[in-house]
Amino acid sequence: MATVTLKGNPLETVGELPEKGSNAPGFTLVKADLSTVSLDELKGKRVILNIFPSIDTGTCAMSVRKFNEKASSVENTQVVCVSADLPFAAGRFCGAEGIENVVTASTFRSDFGKAYGVEFSTGPLTGLLSRAVVVLDTDGKVVYTEQVKETADEPDYDAALAALQ
Repeated sequence: MATVTLKGNPLETVGELPEKGSNAPGFTLVKADLSTVSLDELKGKRVILNIFPSIDTGTCAMSVRKFNEKASSVENTQVVCVSADLPFAAGRFCGAEGIENVVTASTFRSDFGKAYGVEFSTGPLTGLLSRAVVVLDTDGKVVYTEQVKETADEPDYDAALAALQ
């Protein structure tokens, strides 16, 4: 398990992020239009998994905006923004913000949080996902991970994008 904080208070997750060099755990998540996106469908593309608790918080919303902006020009790369939010919430946010370069994906029918070790197991956010980034190469291998230590902080966008080079 990983220990992170929320405003300085410790929270634990159910596990650890996948190891660099390992095959990413498979997943099927629900997009805003209720269709699905899976790891298998993304093979052949580089993938940034932007994982966070809820689109309805300022830091989470900012991470979606920044990855939408920064990764949109990176060739053969798909950003998947993953949270336990219902697909409708993510779709509403992206529509209102004009965000078109990321895929939002809900874990509400999946074990993604457990498979990636990011589901909170203690504290007020139990059941939601911790803030993390996992970058995959075109074969679905993990090339970069970041478990953000303080949930209220943004991830290191530049490091995640540099891992794609």
